[in-house]
Amino acid sequence: MPNFTLRQTLVADGIASTGFFLLGIFVTSAVATLLGLPETLVLVATWICLPSAILMFLAVGREKPNKALAKNIAIGNCLWVIASLVVLALYAQSMTTLGIVAVAAQALVVLEFAFFEWRGAKTSAQPAAAFS
Repeated sequence: MPNFTLRQTLVADGIASTGFFLLGIFVTSAVATLLGLPETLVLVATWICLPSAILMFLAVGREKPNKALAKNIAIGNCLWVIASLVVLALYAQSMTTLGIVAVAAQALVVLEFAFFEWRGAKTSAQPAAAFS
């Protein structure tokens, strides 16, 4: 398994969230049609990504990433994964094949972000050993 730093993970997650926001905000109807999801659902998911991305970039805005904020972002990502599974359960019958694959794939990517964010915040929270 690759060893991503907390900073790298938060930046990648922030970029992905910003990309999803921009895609969803400018082509909501097309995304909803491609996925087979209601436009309102796509729009709500889109707007959730904007403050999430801002928080991710705030967490890395210092010399050392904010570990407490990173843990909260990881928890939020886990909630996003649960919401994605709920979307699959509720809308799978009306979703396109592309929609099912896309929602499942992004849930897996977000789960991976959550793992690396949690691990990075936990690992870097431990004090370094002192040498005398």
